[in-house]
Amino acid sequence: MSKKLVLFCDFDGTITEKDNIVAIVRKFAPPEWEALTEQILSQKISVQEGVGKLFQLLPSSLRQDIIDFIVHEATIRLGFAEFVSYCREEGIELLITSGGIDFFLEPILAPFDLSDVPIYCNGSDFSGERITITWPNACDEHCTNGCGMCKTTIIRRYDPATHFRIVIGDSITDLAGAKIADYVIARSFLAEKAEELQLPHSKFATFHDVIRILQQVQQEVV
Repeated sequence: MSKKLVLFCDFDGTITEKDNIVAIVRKFAPPEWEALTEQILSQKISVQEGVGKLFQLLPSSLRQDIIDFIVHEATIRLGFAEFVSYCREEGIELLITSGGIDFFLEPILAPFDLSDVPIYCNGSDFSGERITITWPNACDEHCTNGCGMCKTTIIRRYDPATHFRIVIGDSITDLAGAKIADYVIARSFLAEKAEELQLPHSKFATFHDVIRILQQVQQEVV
């Protein structure tokens, strides 16, 4: 029996060329952001705790300034629109699974037709003096990593007996998902870890590469 392909595609550093959270805090946050970022990357604190603390450094009044800045600053990786069209044409289920935040992610993606693409990300609350991040997609009982937006929780909803689950990503926030996926399409840190851990994977630089990799996978799996 052939399996149905399902893709879990990261946003920051994958769909976009750079990490948008880092760009935002570098521009708007006081110097404490650097130590917090280092603690997240070295896994001294969870992603959920770290990202929550990073945005608590920012006044809620900066909301529109942040949106204007990041929409101008963010560069979409080459071939993304074609990749979305390819998935649609081939009947491949695509989910965007992002540790990013709704208030900047949605405006960046607004130019693209993603009406049929589920987007999982963190939420935001501007009712207080400082920005509060909300966690509508937190870890289930199988995950204790404090992910914030738990990619493994979403991946586990798809039965590996009927679905071939592919993670597309670049960073430490994609690693737990990559470990339980059937295949990984990776760049940067995630590509290095996939090699080190001997996970089945291919490397990509653009979404044109991703399409080519998917065509190969389809021949083997579907």
